[in-house]
Amino acid sequence: MDDKDGLEAGRNMRLWQVALPVVFLLGLIGYSLVYRPRVEGLDPVPLEIVFVLASVFAAGELCLLGVHWDDLLETITGKLSRALPAFFILFAIGIIISSWMVSGTIPMMVYFGIKLIHPQVIYLLAFLVPVLFSTLTGTSFGSIGTVGVVIIGIATALEANLGITAGAIIGGAYFGDKLSPLSDTTNLAAVTVEIGIYEHIRSMLYTTLPSAFLAGLVYAILGFIDAPAPAAGSAEIESSRALLSSLERFFRFHVLLLLPPLLVLWGSVRRKPIIPVMMGSALTACLLALVFQRYTLTNILDSLVGGFNVSMAPWMTDIPPRAAELLNRGGIYELVNLVVLTFTVFVFIGTLDHINAMPIIVDRILGRGGSRAGTIITSLIATGFTAAVTSNQYATLFLIGDAFKRRYDQLKIPRRVLSRSLEDYGTMLVSLIPWNIAVIFASTTLGVPYGEFWHWQLLSFFNLVIAPLLALPGIGCGNSDPAKKT
Repeated sequence: MDDKDGLEAGRNMRLWQVALPVVFLLGLIGYSLVYRPRVEGLDPVPLEIVFVLASVFAAGELCLLGVHWDDLLETITGKLSRALPAFFILFAIGIIISSWMVSGTIPMMVYFGIKLIHPQVIYLLAFLVPVLFSTLTGTSFGSIGTVGVVIIGIATALEANLGITAGAIIGGAYFGDKLSPLSDTTNLAAVTVEIGIYEHIRSMLYTTLPSAFLAGLVYAILGFIDAPAPAAGSAEIESSRALLSSLERFFRFHVLLLLPPLLVLWGSVRRKPIIPVMMGSALTACLLALVFQRYTLTNILDSLVGGFNVSMAPWMTDIPPRAAELLNRGGIYELVNLVVLTFTVFVFIGTLDHINAMPIIVDRILGRGGSRAGTIITSLIATGFTAAVTSNQYATLFLIGDAFKRRYDQLKIPRRVLSRSLEDYGTMLVSLIPWNIAVIFASTTLGVPYGEFWHWQLLSFFNLVIAPLLALPGIGCGNSDPAKKT
């Protein structure tokens, strides 16, 4: 069944029939992630189970309504096949973290970062460094999993506020994920509404640059208000010295250890395929580990699978807890839980896609704004709602973009405003939704609980406020010929 057939089948269904799987998922999320932990004091139901149950319910309802299982299965497998690159990237990130760790690349950057970075600018740098890296690479996950890990290690050693640091890292990473021409979501948003990539990026500057400026300003101020400043001779200073000493004994530092991250940056600037570049960086790191470090080939291979572990250094007799906390990470299984969760999410999305459920729901309920400002704000709300329900920004881009294109054309609103709205309340919002894959990844990779960093993710908060404020007076929302898509 193609999209047109699915759309027609969905339109022949009653609204409550189309919306029932979404309502069921919302009920599950409310019970599992809100009621159980906050009211009953019980552990939340794993998200994997939530999406499995939602998928079973959705598939069961469609089969009862006459949809053939084989047709439904074909739609689901098609959705999963298109998601395979995302799975490959998740595995590649685990490998690259462990290879950069065993080679000494991440420890060396942490070591010199602790020595050179002044505590008062740690929060600002935690924002600006991922901004630069994510803009060059186009990946928020890759930025958080590489330079983010380095910065959080430095912040830990400096006794900085890890919640502020993690919030700054995530915000900086999503800046590039939104604006970089190498970003998959940036390209998908442009493709969805059928405009050029650079037209889309120029439109996003209206909301993203002011948000980034305000976020950077607040982080700079926080560096003076809440600066980590351990007194000389204090336990924190002694702990940092112990960490530096242990890093010197774990690894031999050399300027060539910067080759793996430089290779990633080169590949991104030259627009090379991200997965081969990441694998090339990991291979380079492994070769450097054999040349410069005392770890055996077996240690290196084990780290690629299960992550680096301080037990691989038998010459270390006393290992500071901070060193183990920093170094014990990575490996192909590092993000296996995230891979499983991603799989279950795409199964649910694939089930809904069979009848184009979300475009129909949006078209019948949310897509009725009459004015230009009302339509833009409605598309923002619809995007945020869909991102929260589906926990998937790719699905959000396609579903809401397709639902609102014609309405934008009717009101002569440039489609670049729609593509911008998709990212303002899609790409930026997913970093705030606690059950979203992006948030779980960031929390797992940085080792900071969601409750400690979500309110410090200032870039997203400023962006969520500025986007509708610009829509009201129509700033950056001028008239254009709707027939001209590029």
